[in-house]
Amino acid sequence: MGTKYSLFISALFISLFLCFIAGCGDGGTGKKPVVQGKTALQKHFGYTGSQDILVSGHRGSNGDLLPENCLETFQQIAAEMPVFYEIDPRLTKDSVVVLLHDETLDRTTNGNGKLADYTWEQLQSIRLRDFKGELTTYKIPKLEDVIRWSKGKVVLNLDKKDVPMEMIADIIRQCDAEESIMLTVHTGAQARYYYDRFPRIMLSAFVRNEKEFEDMAISGVPWANMIAYVGYTIDEKNKAIVERLHQRNVKCMISVAPTHDRLPAAEDRAAAYRLEIEKKPDIIESDFPLEVWTALKGK
Repeated sequence: MGTKYSLFISALFISLFLCFIAGCGDGGTGKKPVVQGKTALQKHFGYTGSQDILVSGHRGSNGDLLPENCLETFQQIAAEMPVFYEIDPRLTKDSVVVLLHDETLDRTTNGNGKLADYTWEQLQSIRLRDFKGELTTYKIPKLEDVIRWSKGKVVLNLDKKDVPMEMIADIIRQCDAEESIMLTVHTGAQARYYYDRFPRIMLSAFVRNEKEFEDMAISGVPWANMIAYVGYTIDEKNKAIVERLHQRNVKCMISVAPTHDRLPAAEDRAAAYRLEIEKKPDIIESDFPLEVWTALKGK
């Protein structure tokens, strides 16, 4: 599974590079090229019924001296397993887009108060804490730096926090990341906003029930552009929605971050992850992606 994922990532970005040097960019005209067929991300994240379970690192990942939403954590976990990361863009006082899950610095750093009250320069003296509260030497990263690092290595899924969508769109353009990134959308309107600007973009859509399914359906955004977050698990409450999504070739993601990840003992978490694996979700999102990966390899 690790080898297949590595080959996918390598093929994806090598093909984009070869396309560029072969002259299929804008040729200096400023016009966006017309590209036919599915992107590499759409193919990889499309449901076929026979693919392995993928793992998403919630807030990037967590670990001893490995803080969430931290570039150094991304680098270390990606070196050990195939993974893509859900991360959290937020705005500083001077409108720099950085990564931080909470509105405040208190839980994840040695700072305090609202992130929005700090400038980028002021954040340079702040250091990140791991999930146990241990202080590290790592700093809050800029989103743009993380996107540029990720190309050819991992896929990033940007959650919806306090950054205006037009600012996210600007960063995607600046980083030329339309076909190498994913965006979390909570409504059909948000999905449509990004699709109108980036028709090749991959979206992680909230589709936990009939109402959310219909909201995404009427947006007009192709299902090929989406994976679907369907809740904490697959059960009788969402089983019918999962089946409808699979009929449209949409992979379904669960998140164990609010449930099994809260168990204090690693062996208890592993047992809980194995129970979810038996339900055959297409993607499992976790604060501890390496532990989920280990559980998957043991099945």
